[in-house]
Amino acid sequence: MLRNLIHSSLCSRVTFPPFHLRTAKSSNVAANINARIATNVKYPISTPRPFSAIVDTESTTIACTDSESANIRKPTNSLESLPVTFADISRANVAIRNGVIRTQCKKSYFLSELLGANIWLKTEFQQFTGSFKERGARNAILTLLREQGDEVKRRGVIAASAGNHALALAYHGKDLGVPVTVVMPTVAPLAKVDKCRTFSATVIIEGQHIGEAKEYAEKLVESEGLSYVNGYDDPPIIAGAGTIGIEIIEDVPCVDAVVVPIGGAGLIAGISCAVKTLKPDVLVYGVEPEFAASYTAALQAGKPVAAMVTPTLADGLAVPVVGPHAFDVARHYVDECVLCTEKEVSLAILRLIENEKMVVEGGGATGLAALLPGAQLDREELKGKNIVVPLCGGNIDTTVLGRVLERGLAADDRLRNFIATVSDRPGGIARLTTLLGNMGASIKDMYHERAFLHSNIDHVKVKCVVELQGKEHAQRVKQALVENGYDPVWDNENEKNMI
Repeated sequence: MLRNLIHSSLCSRVTFPPFHLRTAKSSNVAANINARIATNVKYPISTPRPFSAIVDTESTTIACTDSESANIRKPTNSLESLPVTFADISRANVAIRNGVIRTQCKKSYFLSELLGANIWLKTEFQQFTGSFKERGARNAILTLLREQGDEVKRRGVIAASAGNHALALAYHGKDLGVPVTVVMPTVAPLAKVDKCRTFSATVIIEGQHIGEAKEYAEKLVESEGLSYVNGYDDPPIIAGAGTIGIEIIEDVPCVDAVVVPIGGAGLIAGISCAVKTLKPDVLVYGVEPEFAASYTAALQAGKPVAAMVTPTLADGLAVPVVGPHAFDVARHYVDECVLCTEKEVSLAILRLIENEKMVVEGGGATGLAALLPGAQLDREELKGKNIVVPLCGGNIDTTVLGRVLERGLAADDRLRNFIATVSDRPGGIARLTTLLGNMGASIKDMYHERAFLHSNIDHVKVKCVVELQGKEHAQRVKQALVENGYDPVWDNENEKNMI
């Protein structure tokens, strides 16, 4: 049965409706979200949703004239009516295969040992522009070329983005001969702005954040007749992202669970649709940073709503409202959504660099962050399972990477600071440094504070930053300081979850 389902989806002759009609339809879809939710069973966020590869159903009482039961299960909403289906993803998989890299799905020995499961890493950060966004960008441009022909080459496309989507659209627009305009906020990294220009894109810097950049881009759509490509909600974008799910099933047929980062929800919508169609028993988990939990807010409200977003290491996921198309698809397939902390994100980046020699941005490492010891997916039922984690982006600024690594070291108890009171007489600090050296602690920084110590004029406060070997080593160093009368005030003793 599954083979027939896959074959019918791959061989379907259904075609995309014209792009402008799809856009017009999107408003209807968004307007009907509440109506759909009203007819479907609601599940708590923490409870995995049951999945049917064919239909959602509800119990309906009907009049019967024969021996059949009056209380039957009546199909009410075929998954084929969703904005993106497996047939769309299958067509995208064929369309883009010669224009994007088929990334590896690599098993990690070290992470598998650390997490007690078989961890497979889907290396999407190895795409030419450094993120999975290339899949959707190329599929969206190819869709417009099929629908509009040379007209889209004359007018061009436009998007608002602070980074990865702009890069992907600029690169594939140049490759396919379609002019690209990207509106980037003032906070966009200069390196990404320069790369977009390298790909011959017209770059406009406008707005303090992505919301203001999008408003300006929409004005240009009206005045210049450009086609707007939403980086996470256009159906061709979602279908392109879904090709990752097909590759996961092909490369790791024994997969038990997939853990996917969530920003605007386009990535998890596409992956979950493909994975659940090909292998319905696979669990699909979404992960959001706690400082940008827009998908969680949408689940609680039953529709996309604005969520509070504050600066986060996973800046690529900081989307205040998930896309209505993406949410409409994802809510049918995703089993559960969990949150991760900033500490967990920094640790995930550190683990990937040290163990896998992979440099991944915060948003790209968020899936792994939720699996780390003590995180929300550190669960007994996942131990020993085959888990695939897409590493969806690697465009992290060098300066940011340095700060993130220090935070990761601090979160791993390998970089700590403390304040100790020492004698201000000759040899007072020397005795402290000798003790630290004997304990194997390397002093990274040290400075004195005399003005605010009122207990004794012959003493001085010294703040030390030391490099250690981990939590147990930190405890030994602290105990030695206490035993030698330094009465240390250790860093973050009352703020264990903060960095």
